[in-house]
Amino acid sequence: MRLDVFLKLSRLALRRSLAQEMCEAGAVKVNGLRAKSAHEVRETDLISIRGRGRDTTIRVVKVPSRPPSKREAQSLYETVSVESYDIV
Repeated sequence: MRLDVFLKLSRLALRRSLAQEMCEAGAVKVNGLRAKSAHEVRETDLISIRGRGRDTTIRVVKVPSRPPSKREAQSLYETVSVESYDIV
């Protein structure tokens, strides 16, 4: 599954276009490397997202075969760490 689609389905990004913009800006890394929006997401991948005054790192638990419900969306990943920083 594409990275931008996974971010939208897991509700880590509000819209797919926003997920694509985040990837283009370099705010998303997969396994420590900058990733384009078309990057293929697999289970156990570590995704780091920088934005809104914090760095969030998640581990992909499940790649859905169909769009999940709102409740199921959070079961697609587990949060590894959340670090806050000051926006200057």
